[in-house]
Amino acid sequence: MQIGILTGGGDAPGLNAAIRAVVRQALLAGDTVVGVRNGWSGLLGDGDMVPLGHRDVAGILQLGGTVLCTSSRINPLDREGGAEEAVTNFRHAGLDALIAIGGDGTLGIASVTTPGTTSGESSMACPGAA
Repeated sequence: MQIGILTGGGDAPGLNAAIRAVVRQALLAGDTVVGVRNGWSGLLGDGDMVPLGHRDVAGILQLGGTVLCTSSRINPLDREGGAEEAVTNFRHAGLDALIAIGGDGTLGIASVTTPGTTSGESSMACPGAA
């Protein structure tokens, strides 16, 4: 499985710890992780994504902010066709799941851009989510 991870909203303590935990657990399970940079804007336009491995998350616990950067100003739902663009880039990146870390705004966007699937297509939901 290829998992995307993004951080949205303002910087907050624990974002790097959450990124590190997701990457380490995913790699233990044999999955790959792609970091989506600059919050939701990383899924818009040409996209801004980077593979994440053990070396990429080593030593990030003590760093402030988020190593993926964040944006509290970009909301794909505010752009005409933005949600569809995010889903298209999600699929083009070969992602099977997206973990969005943030507050109400970030998670609200995630719930709206999650396409319902019954045919086994990629979805922007967390694994196991309905």
